[in-house]
Amino acid sequence: MNGTTTVVAVGVVTAASTLAMLRPRTGPPSSTATGTDLEQWALAGRSHGPLMLWCVLGGTIYTAYTFLAVPGVVFSSGGIGLYALVYTTIVYPLVLVVLPRLAETARRHGYVSAVDFIRGTYRSPGLALAVALTGILATMPYIALQLIGIQAVLAVVGIDPGGLVGDLALTVVFAVLAASTYRHGLSAPSAVAVLKAALVVGSAIVLVLLVSGRTDWADLWPAAESALRSRGLEATLNPENAMAYGSLALGSALALFAFPHVLMVTFSGRTKRVVAQTIPALLGWTLVLGVFAVMGAAAIAIGVAPPPGRADQAVALLIQQVAPPWLAGGLLGSLVVAALVPAAVMSIGAATLFARNVYVEYLNPAATSEQEACVARSMSLLVKVGALAFALGFHNTNAIQLHLLGAVWVLQTLPALLLGLLPAAPGRTALLAGWLTGMLGGTAMVTWGHFAPTVTVHFGDLHLTLFAGLLALAANLAVVGAVQAATRLLAKVPEQRRALM
Repeated sequence: MNGTTTVVAVGVVTAASTLAMLRPRTGPPSSTATGTDLEQWALAGRSHGPLMLWCVLGGTIYTAYTFLAVPGVVFSSGGIGLYALVYTTIVYPLVLVVLPRLAETARRHGYVSAVDFIRGTYRSPGLALAVALTGILATMPYIALQLIGIQAVLAVVGIDPGGLVGDLALTVVFAVLAASTYRHGLSAPSAVAVLKAALVVGSAIVLVLLVSGRTDWADLWPAAESALRSRGLEATLNPENAMAYGSLALGSALALFAFPHVLMVTFSGRTKRVVAQTIPALLGWTLVLGVFAVMGAAAIAIGVAPPPGRADQAVALLIQQVAPPWLAGGLLGSLVVAALVPAAVMSIGAATLFARNVYVEYLNPAATSEQEACVARSMSLLVKVGALAFALGFHNTNAIQLHLLGAVWVLQTLPALLLGLLPAAPGRTALLAGWLTGMLGGTAMVTWGHFAPTVTVHFGDLHLTLFAGLLALAANLAVVGAVQAATRLLAKVPEQRRALM
């Protein structure tokens, strides 16, 4: 690897880390904030306007691992890899109906997380604890995936991600990230998110121009299609896989906004109107992701050859091959910066759940707002250390498998969240029973299926391959409905007996 590339990449990451430490003011200073200390730290005082919320929410959802993994799947598996574009498109009409109203409810009642909404709606500490722990467990491997994305870039830059230098580089990046989020909370990644948005959009434009200089776009897709067919793959979706593809896209879309850190960032919007304006505009990030997905096909056509089992390096290696060293360094550094925002926000989200819904609820109910915020800050450090240790000590496959389980798990928290917006919400017993059914059933389906995301169900001669998380959610809702109906029926029995007396 050219030394210029490494120096420029390190410079871009250093500049982003410095920006996080300096923390440009994104809202009112904490001394004049009207919210609690935790609200100021975790939600930046609910000060984000449309542009800032677009940068932070988009920078959180569209992670560095996404920008590497999606073209990697296209490179290794063909058209099936484009499913990410489907679910990041269909998700926004779905959440536009719910999220602005949920954000307004959170603002009105001072809720910092979705779990606070569940706690306040159902008056059930047990249900809130179940959802909080689910969110924390689902988030941890998600943070580790961001580190895997950084490791993929380090490998291309010439730093062995499994060696001492690679471990040290990863540790230094996360140490700076940990320090900035400890001090400033969501304000730190918010500042970096603006830089990330500019870098990612700029990188997509530059990549299109660079690839245009190497090959004719009219010849690119046929060349990629021919190469995929030589490997027994298809560049387009096989109709036989349509049901699996559709259920995976729908399940992923529903899970996306079930993750606690995504909902937390949504709550940082200044008003309900700001949230409603921002959600449709997030399709701009999907467009950028589409450009990166096409780069997976470009890598095939140009002849990029990543190491076996590391298709996630395809785009990074493409950059190395088509860009001059100084520009390659800037583009690769941008991919590392893209990992900083979601990793920071995820750790803040998990730490906030622990502080509010575990520490204050069960360990120290008399805690002051300052103590609550202090615990959240400390927990954010522990979350990052745990994710770093996982990334350094375990194989990448373990993080990917656990993230799949995490997506299945957070789907099981949706009934408690969404049904709580109804005028007649189910009871907490029914929701807990449904949550437990979905958690056990989803975990069993994924683990028994050797961590494949889909399972095949049989209805006589009909065989359907569906996303395991969606099947678990269906079982969850069925149990909620059955238990709620049984509860109401049992409640009527004493009334009928009194009427007969």
